[in-house]
Amino acid sequence: MSTRTRTGVRVRGRESGGHEEHGRLGSAQLGAEPGERASLVQFSSAFCQPCRATRRILAEVAELVDGVAHIEVDAERNLALVRALGIEKTPTVLVLDGAGRIVRRGVGMPRKADVIAALGAAVDAG
Repeated sequence: MSTRTRTGVRVRGRESGGHEEHGRLGSAQLGAEPGERASLVQFSSAFCQPCRATRRILAEVAELVDGVAHIEVDAERNLALVRALGIEKTPTVLVLDGAGRIVRRGVGMPRKADVIAALGAAVDAG
């Protein structure tokens, strides 16, 4: 069962244990311009301690690679997008390729090496 949301992202039901995204995320959904090669999208909430460390890690990685953007989305202010993407905890990090497709997803504070590896996959996919 597929539905189109106000965010423009089509989401399938939890048939296989999670949400499956179709389509692309762009500046209209994210509230910021995505990176030319890839984007690190972080869903955060105001009182989330791991979100602060995640912000620092993702910003450092984004600075290492040309054409990569770090975009932080306030989960509480963007509930339609959070619901459409099945975000249940913060921090949640989505790695998008240059076309805005989600290629990796992680929950919790990531390790820098894991972010770099996921970014490599996103750049290769785009």
